[in-house]
Amino acid sequence: MKWIGISGTWQLTSHQVEEDVRRGVKKILSDGNGIITGGALGVDSFAMDEVIKNNAHKDRIKICLPVTFALYKAHYRKRALEGVITHDQAEKLIESLEIIYLSNKEAMIEDTRFTVCDKESYYARNGTIVDLSDELYAFQVNGSGGTGDTIEKAKSQGKEVRLFTYNF
Repeated sequence: MKWIGISGTWQLTSHQVEEDVRRGVKKILSDGNGIITGGALGVDSFAMDEVIKNNAHKDRIKICLPVTFALYKAHYRKRALEGVITHDQAEKLIESLEIIYLSNKEAMIEDTRFTVCDKESYYARNGTIVDLSDELYAFQVNGSGGTGDTIEKAKSQGKEVRLFTYNF
């Protein structure tokens, strides 16, 4: 089984981005492979949802978090209180993460080096995704810096990158 990293933006998505992510994850799963993603909103959330819908969350997904799971949940709830995301977005994401965690605790890869979610911890998480992946599917919207960082890390390791670009 191969592990395919999934990377993409959390802020700007569209129906097309979601369709492409879901199609890609379905193909990965139908080929007998698994995914590794970052557990965020947007692209990561679409990928996690597709894995759950296909009942593959017990053994075909790994979630790389930038901090511990407890801190990550608190971070998303705080972002909802700040109005950056909605309460529903935070709780739906946390629900998906908990479904995966409860079915396979080893699927959740926590980074205990960091205590806050910031650019440094997110970029370190991107490196973990690449390190654990055999190849990368990148869904890059408007030249997203985080996705670009993940692409560069994968290329520097000689890993195949399937790039989907969007501008809107």
